[in-house]
Amino acid sequence: MEDAYARSVSDVLEFFAVDATKGLKDSQVAEHGRLYGKNVLPQEESTPFWRLVLKQFDDLLVKILIAAAIVSFFLALANGETGLTAFLEPSVILMILAANAAVGVITETNAEKALEELRAYQADVATVMRNGCFSILPAADLVPGDIVEVSVGCKVPADMRMIEMLSDQLRVDQAILTGESSSVEKELETTNVTNAVYQDKTNILFSGTVVVAGRARAVVVGVGSNTAMGSIRDSMLKTEDEATPLKKKLDEFGTFLAKVIAGICVLVWIVNIGHFRDPAHGGFLQGAIHYFKIAVALAVAAIPEGLPAVVTTCLALGTKRMARLNAIVRSLPSVETLGCTTVICSDKTGTLTTNMMSVSKICVLHSINHGPVAAEYGVTGTTYAPEGVLFDNTGTQLEIPAQFHCLLHIAMCSALCNESIIQYNPEKKSYEKIGESTEVALRVLAEKIGLPGFDTMPSALDMLTKHERASYCNHYWEDQFKKVSLLEFSRDRKMMSVLCNRKHIEIMFSKGAPESILSRCTSILCNDNGSTVPLTSDIRAEIESKFHSFAGKETLRCLALALKRMPPGQQALSFDDEKDLTFIGLVGMLDPPREEVRNAILSCMTAGIRVIVVTGDNKTTAESLCRRIGAFDHLDDFTGLSYTASEFEKLPASQKTVALQRMMLFTRVEPSHKRMLVEALQHQNEVVAMTGDGVNDAPALKKADIGIAMGSGTAVAKSASDMVLADDNFATIVAAVAEGRAIYNNTKQFIRYMISSNIGEVVCIFVAALLGIPDTLVPVQLLWVNLVTDGLPATAIGFNKQDSDVMKAKPRKVNEAVVTGWLFFRYLVIGVYVGLATVAGFVWWFLYSDNGPKLPYTELMNFDSCSTRETNYPCTVFSDRHPSTVSMTVLVVVEMFNALNNLSENQSLLVIPPWSNLWLLGSIVLTMLLHILILYVEPLSILFSVSPLSWTEWTVVLYLSFPVIIIDEILKFVSRNYNGIRFNFRFRRMDLLPKREVRDK
Repeated sequence: MEDAYARSVSDVLEFFAVDATKGLKDSQVAEHGRLYGKNVLPQEESTPFWRLVLKQFDDLLVKILIAAAIVSFFLALANGETGLTAFLEPSVILMILAANAAVGVITETNAEKALEELRAYQADVATVMRNGCFSILPAADLVPGDIVEVSVGCKVPADMRMIEMLSDQLRVDQAILTGESSSVEKELETTNVTNAVYQDKTNILFSGTVVVAGRARAVVVGVGSNTAMGSIRDSMLKTEDEATPLKKKLDEFGTFLAKVIAGICVLVWIVNIGHFRDPAHGGFLQGAIHYFKIAVALAVAAIPEGLPAVVTTCLALGTKRMARLNAIVRSLPSVETLGCTTVICSDKTGTLTTNMMSVSKICVLHSINHGPVAAEYGVTGTTYAPEGVLFDNTGTQLEIPAQFHCLLHIAMCSALCNESIIQYNPEKKSYEKIGESTEVALRVLAEKIGLPGFDTMPSALDMLTKHERASYCNHYWEDQFKKVSLLEFSRDRKMMSVLCNRKHIEIMFSKGAPESILSRCTSILCNDNGSTVPLTSDIRAEIESKFHSFAGKETLRCLALALKRMPPGQQALSFDDEKDLTFIGLVGMLDPPREEVRNAILSCMTAGIRVIVVTGDNKTTAESLCRRIGAFDHLDDFTGLSYTASEFEKLPASQKTVALQRMMLFTRVEPSHKRMLVEALQHQNEVVAMTGDGVNDAPALKKADIGIAMGSGTAVAKSASDMVLADDNFATIVAAVAEGRAIYNNTKQFIRYMISSNIGEVVCIFVAALLGIPDTLVPVQLLWVNLVTDGLPATAIGFNKQDSDVMKAKPRKVNEAVVTGWLFFRYLVIGVYVGLATVAGFVWWFLYSDNGPKLPYTELMNFDSCSTRETNYPCTVFSDRHPSTVSMTVLVVVEMFNALNNLSENQSLLVIPPWSNLWLLGSIVLTMLLHILILYVEPLSILFSVSPLSWTEWTVVLYLSFPVIIIDEILKFVSRNYNGIRFNFRFRRMDLLPKREVRDK
């Protein structure tokens, strides 16, 4: 029943054919169960393991590699190869792909836990009336139409319409659903609001929320998926995981690379059609197969097989660094996403604030000796912990607050006129509340004021255990005074009173709205000497002025406290007793902002990141918090920057677009609005981070480019997020963004390194095919270079130091290419040299090496006809392993020098020396040791078709490899000093790699 809030009690009861005094009959329960289902969130079928595995192979480059492996295997069989040689290359390729798939499967299985965590917020049992009597049943057995009774501490078991109030009021904490910082008062009256949000439905009790005050009966109107909690689940199910900006750019690069590879492979095959009939091949078909194998080798060379593994490793290293900053990363790609975040949608309650109501100001009458003088005290401490001090308006700390008469009586009243409980949870190592937040704030205030009569009171309290300290002072007053009678809070009186007895003296303590208490007071307590004086109009005006200052300018939630001496022996209270009261004082409380938030938001602004505060609270409260934070001091007002959800939805489409570009505050929202906001910002090409801690935040956290949950938040929020802030510190986000930007910069460096290396391999094979010389490298050698000798230095590049000004730059655009036009040209030049040097090493061995045959160049070009003509050298020389070993070693060493080039994009090695990244030097040393291992250890040398090199051959390798440093130094010099050339080049062709202008959402 979706519109129960808009119907009268009788209409709702009639709809379900239920008598409020008897409940449903067994037959009705069975019928409603069939109609509406069980009161449980359905078990969502998890993605089958095989489907998760297959999903990891849904990538164009991966498919090309698989195809290359299969073709390689069948070509080996066609050539009569058997055993290890036939299976080696395809096996290595498939092992790499399997390792990458394993990482992807582990990451994705974590995401499905969020839906399971949502079940924890469902109530276990409920007090239900059926067949005329109450019984306690499992909450899962509830059906629409059931009459349920709830009281303080109860978790609401289903969505229910209030039908009867059994106390003066009923208040519910629904922060996990709406994010409201204060509990909400529920009522029986019908709600007539167009497009009502959860906050407007004041006669509905929502599943999973907690009753903090009062007792009432309600009729179930929604169970299972048809509850507010169920709608959150559905919203999470509809949210598809978005690819990160880096993943999108790599996918686009992969598509571009695949087209280039296909083109080159076809070109190489076509260019050599004339050689298909060469006698060395044994026929046209065999020749076609031979050059097809070269094309396959070209594909293997062009595809950076190690790229996914290196990206994953670099991101994993970033997560370790972030963990030290208290940012726990649950999804590896989110590390990089942080670097281009442009908007942070921050939940207010529990994220910018502590979500713990606390007293921050006290006002009492100090003295009337020189006219009425009101004294104002500040209170420190922003949590439920009994830690904090009081200080006067000069900033002087009160050593023993309880020696001041008004403060002492405020502590008494706060402890006695109170129905809440505060306790220490050793597992969470924090203080927790049971009951109304404002009452808990008064309990904590009583602890901060302390007890009278002990000069050593503050230090004596510090000696208690945390469990004893939680309510020590409150228990003291409860032991001193015996509670005799209670008048509960009611909406018309706006106050509550309690009658207490101490040593045959009856005293009534009252608390409530300041206007209600003041109107019933005729006298006031003085703080300096404890005397009671008449409440004159001047004194009343001064107290009211303080109240308006607290409530207006400082937007504090105010309560007034009072007492009254009652006749001896009185055992009950009536409403008539609540008059002629003695005013004690005024307290102002708030859900305080976290201390570090101001600097964190200012840092975001400096970094070009916009912060939008999103909350379920009302507009005035949220705006006052933003002003209190101090980060929005530059704003005179919030006109055009602050919207409620209903105001925003009423805007025309064009005005919504403008509003989204300027918005800084979004209030009175429910979960669907948060998700809508994220989607709308993403449609404007913003990269959105959403912070939150409640169940209500989960859909938006899942939808955002990066969801950031608080460490103290709900399990649902954590499971739906990409990152968890262990210290709940908004400032940690700033450090995480800086780390994300640094990781992206390093990621770009090793991607460029691998691109230039792979270009070199492609050029090597292509040039060899064009020249008509033997294959310089076999596929298994290419795989070794791509995975081991490329992979280790590329990973080490991820340890390049963070730039000092990383947080002064604006966020990079989401469609910014990983490799721009000028950079692609630079690395094309480097790649061409790498390829030519590799071929040169191969040719050198045949033509000039003392260990080689010293053939004329024409003989090398006509190697394929060797068997059909007279030669003064054996034809077996062309199958010697030495020339391919020289070319492979040149390729390895030249790429080690090229890795040093990637310490910085534009800075010379003279400015950023190699030892600035010791990890890179270590990886180069390790790579060379591994290469030497396969050269000089026989089983490995046979496997990789290599042989040991002489000192002369190593010297030639170094001569051919080192110039790559000089070439790149020249290109870096041009980049640093001739920006105009780079600009003109980019202007003609901004990006040689494809890029998506409009983000697909």
